[in-house]
Amino acid sequence: MKKYKITISGMHCASCASNIERSLKKVSGVRGASVSLMLKKGRVECDDSVSEEELKKAVARAGYKAVGMEKE
Repeated sequence: MKKYKITISGMHCASCASNIERSLKKVSGVRGASVSLMLKKGRVECDDSVSEEELKKAVARAGYKAVGMEKE
C-alpha cells in the first residue's frame, strides 16, 4: 500500500475538490482519496501497482494540474 500527497493547481471551489476526488477514486487500485481546497492538496492511498503517472492523469482528466507529488 502506497500513500501520496499531491499538490494541485487550478482549484477555486469545493466542487473542484470533489471533482478531483471522484476522478482519483475511479483509478483502478485506489483505496481512498481526499482533496482539500484550503490546502490545495490531495491525499491518495493506493495499491503498489498504481503509478504516479496514473494519478496525475486522473487529476488532469478532472481539468486540473498536479504540480507536485510526494510519497508519504
